[in-house]
Amino acid sequence: MHQQRKDPLEGATVDGRYVVHSRLARGGMSTVYLATDRRLDRRVALKVLYPHLAEEPGFIDRFEQEAKSAARLSHPHVVGVLDQGVDDLDGQDVAYLVMEFVQGRTLRDLLRDRGRLTPRHALDLLDAVVEGLAAAHDAGLIHRDVKPENVLLSDTGQVKIADFGLARAVSASTGTATLVGTVAYLSPELVLGRPAEAQSDIYSTGVLLFELLTGRQPFTGETPIQVAIQHAQADVPAPSEFLPGLAADIDELVQWCTSRDPEDRPVDGSALLGELRHIRATLTDDELDFAPEDAPVVVPGQDHLTAAVVPRLTGDDAPTVTVSRPAGPGDAAGSRTEVLPGAAHEDHHTTVISTDRNATRVIGAMPAVPPASAPPLPAGDRERSGSTARPLSKRQQARQAQRPQKTLRGRAGRRSLRLLAALLILLAGLVAALGWVFGAGPAGVVTLPDVANVPLGEARAVLEDQGLVSVSTEEAFDEEVLAGMVIGTDPGANTEIRRFERVDLLVSRGPELFAVPDLGGLAQAEAAAELEAAGLAVGAQDEEYSESVPAGAVLRQDPEPGAERRRGSAVDLVVSLGPAPIAVPGVVGLPEQDAAAALEGAGLVPVVGGTREYSRTVPAGAVVAQSPSGTSVPRGTEIVLTLSRGPRLVQVPSVFSLSEERAVGVLEAAGFEVQVDYTFGSAVLGLVAGQSPSGEQPEGTLIRITVT
Repeated sequence: MHQQRKDPLEGATVDGRYVVHSRLARGGMSTVYLATDRRLDRRVALKVLYPHLAEEPGFIDRFEQEAKSAARLSHPHVVGVLDQGVDDLDGQDVAYLVMEFVQGRTLRDLLRDRGRLTPRHALDLLDAVVEGLAAAHDAGLIHRDVKPENVLLSDTGQVKIADFGLARAVSASTGTATLVGTVAYLSPELVLGRPAEAQSDIYSTGVLLFELLTGRQPFTGETPIQVAIQHAQADVPAPSEFLPGLAADIDELVQWCTSRDPEDRPVDGSALLGELRHIRATLTDDELDFAPEDAPVVVPGQDHLTAAVVPRLTGDDAPTVTVSRPAGPGDAAGSRTEVLPGAAHEDHHTTVISTDRNATRVIGAMPAVPPASAPPLPAGDRERSGSTARPLSKRQQARQAQRPQKTLRGRAGRRSLRLLAALLILLAGLVAALGWVFGAGPAGVVTLPDVANVPLGEARAVLEDQGLVSVSTEEAFDEEVLAGMVIGTDPGANTEIRRFERVDLLVSRGPELFAVPDLGGLAQAEAAAELEAAGLAVGAQDEEYSESVPAGAVLRQDPEPGAERRRGSAVDLVVSLGPAPIAVPGVVGLPEQDAAAALEGAGLVPVVGGTREYSRTVPAGAVVAQSPSGTSVPRGTEIVLTLSRGPRLVQVPSVFSLSEERAVGVLEAAGFEVQVDYTFGSAVLGLVAGQSPSGEQPEGTLIRITVT
């Protein structure tokens, strides 16, 4: 017995934060561990990529870029990306991705348990998958590796898609191959080396639905290349071929999604989601719960042959490759190993091809036609691909084995030699042609140059100099890059691509301009909200009096309405203080009518008080007092006027025979003015001999007294 070795990462702490507990799963590109985030004290899934990937030039940058793109996608049906990074553990670079931990199992586990699902169950699960893909496609993300292993079913009933962007990060950065994916779900365009689009995910989703319904995959083969070629050359069969009586709408849905021409499929996840829900709503309960008893139950694990990393071979650099197949008679328990020899080289290592047929793998670009040396396809798949050749029976094979393959007659031998020579020349020409195609030709690998901040015409010329001819442009606003200059490329700069692959140039339209809204008459808070909604901001604020705009409302703005400004530009506001205050004119002493006219002319409102006052100086009917006075008030303020009753009538006291001094005091105390006349020119006796007038007189009247 072989004792299972403990995984070296178990118990380790990655990046000083993530404590690894146990290994959850291994895939074609990475190992997934259960870990604890010490900083936030929560369980996470830690996906660690295989070391040879982290050593590829440019991989780390691409890996970080794809992780950031996936982290921006937040959706209930997508496994969230929480963190990413590269750590050095015992001198080995460890590239990792931290994702939310989903307690449950995969869709592959469910298929192993049940074999196949009813249409209702299959469409329910697919609805969640497609909804997650739709959100990703709307955000510009393509999964590239949709399969049951990447669909997680939580214990709480949630359905989530995992591994967004991982296949792209590896395929764009690795120097060992051109394609990453699972051959059972690869779209024809990926097999033929064309760029992945949203329709590539739709194709894989159609294959996934086929497998959910039938319990089998549409194409199988002894080698991955056989399966890949069938995707490129044969149509996916209708599920009803294996489940007679299945609803025709479901057949049409599968075949729509798996059309070999991407243009004939739904354009993206949103388009597929709408049609999927329409079909679910129109199918009857009997059609949704269809489960024929006579249909064969598929045993999980139909085919266990898979491929790991298939390196590019140049000259004498061919490595040794180890292939694992199911054990045959006479083999040791486990699996039978075959070794394909190659030139020895101290830097090469042995690559073991695992027995998981659904692992994500990196393989070379597939030819448009099957190679002559490819093994024959299984009979069922050969019929679907249009081949009419039948395999030889065992008896026919035995007869052919007994027939001599050579003759001793010289002419036939020479003819065979000439034929062999011609074949060798043809093979050499083919090898040379393929070498040119994959070297200096359209399938050669080049490093995408950095053309950021370069004029569009110059950027196109640089790309054409590299042999890149499939170049498209797309415009976008940018606050920093001038209009007409290139913002960047997709794939990004320094990415290795083949010359026939498409490169998208993102060209700047300059900063995005926003129209200034009309803020006149709006309150300050409303004006600020309008500017924020328009992508602008409130600038300097001033205040002015206005006869027409109420206090607190916007009186003027700068820039004027309709002007265009960059995002976040400030708009200055002038806010009204209302009407300007008016100086109250003085109207005391004026007759009532004259006083009222003066106030009204100033924009004020005269109001006559109900009580009149005596005044020695202001005649009756004239204004004796006003309120307010001597200040400034808003237009329309009421001014209260108090009218005079004239002087008060007072009885003139008698001062006859009083001394001059005493007489003057008595009269003045009574409110009169006093004039003293002397009988002899001056006071002799100093007594009052007469006074005038007498009786009741108005207060302040002049009283004349005569002193002897």
